[in-house]
Amino acid sequence: MKEKTFREVIAEAMSEEMRKDHTVYLMGEEVAQYNGAYKASKGMLDEFGPERIIDTPISELGFSGIGIGSAMNGCRPIVEFMTFNFSLVAMDQIVNNASKIRYMSGGQWNIPIVFRGPTGSAGQLGATHSQSFESWYASCPGLKVIIPCNPYDAKGLLKSAIRDNNPVIFMESEQMYGDKMMIPEKEYIIPIGKADIKKRGNDISLVSFGKIMKIALKIAKKLEDEENISVEVIDIRTLRPLDYESILISVKKTNRLVILEESWPFSSIASEISYVIQKKAFDYLDAPINRITLLDTPAPYAQNLIKHWYPNEEKVISAIKETLYLI
Repeated sequence: MKEKTFREVIAEAMSEEMRKDHTVYLMGEEVAQYNGAYKASKGMLDEFGPERIIDTPISELGFSGIGIGSAMNGCRPIVEFMTFNFSLVAMDQIVNNASKIRYMSGGQWNIPIVFRGPTGSAGQLGATHSQSFESWYASCPGLKVIIPCNPYDAKGLLKSAIRDNNPVIFMESEQMYGDKMMIPEKEYIIPIGKADIKKRGNDISLVSFGKIMKIALKIAKKLEDEENISVEVIDIRTLRPLDYESILISVKKTNRLVILEESWPFSSIASEISYVIQKKAFDYLDAPINRITLLDTPAPYAQNLIKHWYPNEEKVISAIKETLYLI
């Protein structure tokens, strides 16, 4: 075991897969000479050269299309977006081509491509650079969507994504690249589509994903230590395919569910989970499902407004206690 940062394991996962398979390559803005905008491809140009670590112009639509075309012709590209806010420029390629070519060709073409980069709020970056589009992509058949919450999961899931024969949206966070964790020296992968119970509990189920899992775990420990409230914390990790079964099993045990999400409330992942749980486990629920999301506005810039807009400890504790009928 060795302690490594989130950015280090991203580079490590890509490098390990590139050493095994010469058809894997990385392309994106500043991934080569600059070692990545967030240094998540550090050292890869030196090892693999400019034919496999490719700096692109500022042209998300263009290089996403090139990646999709090369995936149709036997390559396994990794396309990095400096931020998923910029992926909107390439959405025609991702949604109308990558996600549908296998279906429309009757299975004649696989599209083994990974689109990766940071998502969500990273502080005072303004409304157009602080958005979470995972529910947009997860609503599109043909795409797989992954958002890990720690370095260990990130490495195992990224390796699985690179090996997958379908297009995968792999979302990270600028605020997680420095996070550290003990990582096995031995190779491992984590299967796509399997949630992880980060903390066992009996009183209430708290479901979340991505960097906001830090708040979920912190609150769960605080409530258990200070108020003897036992919170089961589930990290869904893969938004599509979504592991409904793990959530159902948990809710049937705790009889209560709170969903914490770093996205807008309307048409969110929380909306989908809520529907399925009430459909399949209605008789097990002892209280209405509760959720905590961003406020339904674009991201503010002022720090005091961000604190109000973004899910925080106070909002999560309040939602949990409300669902437990303690307030």
